[in-house]
Amino acid sequence: MELRVLQYFLAITREESISGAAEHLHITQPTLSRQMKELEEELGKQLFIRGNRKITLTEDGMFLRNRAEEIINLVEKTESDFLLSDTSISGDIYIGSGETEGMKLIARVIQKCQAEYPDIKFHLYSGNAQDVAERIEKGLLDFGIFVEPADVSQYDFLKLPVKDTWGLLMRKDSLLANNDSITADQLKDIPLICSHQNMVQNEISGWMNSDFDQLNIVATYNLIYNASLIVEEGNTYALTLDRLINTTGDSQLCFRPLEPKLEVGLTLVWKKYQIFSRAADYFLKTLRTEIEKDSK
Repeated sequence: MELRVLQYFLAITREESISGAAEHLHITQPTLSRQMKELEEELGKQLFIRGNRKITLTEDGMFLRNRAEEIINLVEKTESDFLLSDTSISGDIYIGSGETEGMKLIARVIQKCQAEYPDIKFHLYSGNAQDVAERIEKGLLDFGIFVEPADVSQYDFLKLPVKDTWGLLMRKDSLLANNDSITADQLKDIPLICSHQNMVQNEISGWMNSDFDQLNIVATYNLIYNASLIVEEGNTYALTLDRLINTTGDSQLCFRPLEPKLEVGLTLVWKKYQIFSRAADYFLKTLRTEIEKDSK
């Protein structure tokens, strides 16, 4: 499977037609059609459903589109790393993270790096631990930030001096909003939205000292923002980390921490034996320096 053919395939998925893609690629329509037929024969799968007005993807076609985008991005990232200047530090750094207030530390380091070397560009990807881990393994991310609990045994890692606090997001007019904190017994009687990650559910279960299944989970989320909209609309509550959703000013929402307090740490991870670009290496050194400075 040639890289050029994957680029042709992605052009068709964007244009939704052979003719439109051929015009964009400056090749003839018969040539492009033949390339796609050979690709389908090579894979032994039908990739397209050819309609009168536009082309749509089969399930196998959608799978290939996702893989092709990852491959093209990785090739472009690799080429960019090799084209870096030997006299100055420049290039792209890819960081993945779940939602966490701890990103403020990373943001501070990003500002310091770009103040010293303006040609360093940072690309941030938001997702849960599983999403981030998959992209690290595929080489699409240089670094990932995991919110504990997380299995970091397969990575090199750096513990960040930041703690996040678990609690309950709710409407300001809800009954539990009168409390300063939320106990395990109070969680058992209300409709809850919780992260779908098993490790998070295990953490809450350990804090409760009882089975997570005792809770009335009415929905799950991987990122909290959309879940917060559901909380705004009804009488549901969301288990989440503090300071991810604005609860100040005119916001209808408020946050109450769990009691006893449940805090989690953050870890920056990267592949073992990773050979960094000069830009990524500089970022990591700057982060270590910032952590050491904060600890004094």
